[in-house]
Amino acid sequence: MELSRRLGLEGKQIKFWFQNRRTQMKTQLERHENVILRQENDKLRAENDLLKQAMTTPICNSCGGPAVPGEISYEQHQLRIENARLKDELTRICALTNKFLGRPLSSSGSPIPPHSLNSNLELAVGRNGFGGLNNAGTSLPMGFEFGDGSMMPIVKPMVNEMQYDRSAFVDVALSAMDELIKMAQMDNPLWIKGLGGGMETLNVEEYKRNFSSCIGMKPSSYATEATKATGLVYLRGLALVEALMDAVTFTLYVMLVKLFSVLVEMNRWVEMFPCMIARAATIDVLSSGTGVTRDNELQVMDAEFQVLSPLVPVRQVRFIRFCKQHSEGVWAVVDVSIDPGQDATNTQMFPNCRRLPSGCVIQDVDTKCSKITWVEHSEYDDSAVHHLLQPLLSSGFGFGAHRWLATLQRQCDCMAILMSQDIPGITPAGRKSMIKLAQRMTYNFCAGVCASSVHKWDKLSVGNVGEDVRVMTRKNINDPGEPHGVVLSAATSVWMPVTQERLFDFLRDERMRSEWDILSNGGPMQEMVHVAKGMGHGNCVSLLRGSAINANENNMLILQETWSDASGALVVYAPVDISSMSVVMNGGDSAYVALLPSGFAILPGISPSYHGGRSESNGALVKPEIDGSIVSGCLLTVGFQILVNNVPTAKLTVESVETVNNLISCTIQKIKAALTVT
Repeated sequence: MELSRRLGLEGKQIKFWFQNRRTQMKTQLERHENVILRQENDKLRAENDLLKQAMTTPICNSCGGPAVPGEISYEQHQLRIENARLKDELTRICALTNKFLGRPLSSSGSPIPPHSLNSNLELAVGRNGFGGLNNAGTSLPMGFEFGDGSMMPIVKPMVNEMQYDRSAFVDVALSAMDELIKMAQMDNPLWIKGLGGGMETLNVEEYKRNFSSCIGMKPSSYATEATKATGLVYLRGLALVEALMDAVTFTLYVMLVKLFSVLVEMNRWVEMFPCMIARAATIDVLSSGTGVTRDNELQVMDAEFQVLSPLVPVRQVRFIRFCKQHSEGVWAVVDVSIDPGQDATNTQMFPNCRRLPSGCVIQDVDTKCSKITWVEHSEYDDSAVHHLLQPLLSSGFGFGAHRWLATLQRQCDCMAILMSQDIPGITPAGRKSMIKLAQRMTYNFCAGVCASSVHKWDKLSVGNVGEDVRVMTRKNINDPGEPHGVVLSAATSVWMPVTQERLFDFLRDERMRSEWDILSNGGPMQEMVHVAKGMGHGNCVSLLRGSAINANENNMLILQETWSDASGALVVYAPVDISSMSVVMNGGDSAYVALLPSGFAILPGISPSYHGGRSESNGALVKPEIDGSIVSGCLLTVGFQILVNNVPTAKLTVESVETVNNLISCTIQKIKAALTVT
């Protein structure tokens, strides 16, 4: 009306002008998209032609000969493979000799006498006294021969060669291994048992009397956390060692994610601890170890560790990981941060944390399970941690050994149950595809809550957003596993004066979902499919269906994963359409099911008023006075990811930010009201 008055036109003319304008803009956008699609089509055609050309002359990657076995005999094929392997090993030996002997050595020359290397390169430490381990030597030469006569092939670094002092790394690895074994063996007074008898906390003063730091002095502003936990897991020791040492190289990780837009399955360490490790990559392999046991394998790794709360910064650590088989059925895997002076490529090695000798001692008990002694020892900048979460970290419940062991036990139980159960109405292939989809959903939920580098998030500070609410945004253009457009993520953590068990049972109960979830449309939900992932009823992946208000909502289901253990609990869900889930449950590829996860993480109950357990002189953790089992409360993290616009180039509005902020506040208020919490 205002425009018609000013321009002297009728209201219908104004209306028609805007309608025509919108049509023109839509046509222009479609024309632009068509151009992009044509370009992508041309690229695909070119790639297809290259693949066809390559298939006409296939070559074996192992030996460099013809890929068709029929063209040569089987014996010739095996000899070529063995020849290629020996050439590669000889090249690496020559490269190592060039470095340490200071003179060139041709790969076609005679072999190197073993004594010429052993006399110059062998490094060793004394034996330890860890029970039955003291009969196995821990000598680790920088060259080839170990104290037990086994060989250690040295692998050349990746293309971007790190400027490392490798001999110093071997010294650090040996010292860290020796310290880990001794700390795993010792009890009181080095370790102080908790009230529950499970997790033990380090006596810092006793530690200083027995050990010297292998990575330099602790920064003055850092706090110390160190814990130990022991338990049984239903997994053979060698299988666990394989998982711990299996972190994909960073270059390959990025390439596979870009090509397939799915999680890289070969990174079994991340999959074993999905809510604790945001990202992990092997930067360099200093020693590839011997045989299938990974004995004497030495790696340089990057990792991001997380607590499921936006109020705790992600811990970015570069460290070396060393694996040693001490005797039959007994292994130890130790991590220790790299001293900044040992890596010229990284000017800020410890942005907020450094990892002192930490890891686990693994001992086979029988053919089905193993005994794990886990030690976690870190120093971190607690000034960057919100005051609500500081007690959780200082008590050791955030990143401590208790959490690592509980997660490992739950994952092993999950694998055992998934291999044994038979679910009516869903095939084994469908069950596997459904579990994989739930795994991706949970992984993306954690990435949204913790703001790790898995996704590129832009932090926002607009509108009337609460101080403790973190709002972030990113654009999805080509990932088929998520809706295309602008994604908004919001998360916060609050203290809940109810037990973890009560809160978890309430949030996972589909009959109570209408108390807090707007997707339930005010009515109860029905569980259509239930895939157990643990001994308790709450450890499962389920498919829920609610009462629809209109016909369109009949096509939507809710995929949900829940679990609970001694380290916390999780409830993650995402709406999915029926047609996509039908494909998944029939064994189809779940990578192309678009979903955005939301949910809750429940952390152990350490009261916000807890300030005990710290030394007044240096702030180091001395003894936790509170066990999570005796505190009638817990921490609740709420996280939502929503699609605010299906056009990736669209601008984010203040109204969208305030909407998701109100959604979080309203959800928390509804949960408190339902549980009669003030």
